[in-house]
Amino acid sequence: MPKGGQHVVVRDGKWAVRRSGANRARRRYETLKEAIEAARKIARSERTELFIHGEDGRIREWHSYACDPIPSKG
Repeated sequence: MPKGGQHVVVRDGKWAVRRSGANRARRRYETLKEAIEAARKIARSERTELFIHGEDGRIREWHSYACDPIPSKG
């Protein structure tokens, strides 16, 4: 399983999806919604995390699609 995850970030006025540790974005999107949908699909298929950054660069949302080795007691 790949480590890290997918990041939705702003690049040159557009929203981009970038893998953790990568220098370049996979693809750019006109809207935040489009970028989140694309990143979510990738994170689910690769079983990694999804980090959604705000325009200030700070992480504003985080979702995990990785396998949890310790199941909840609920």
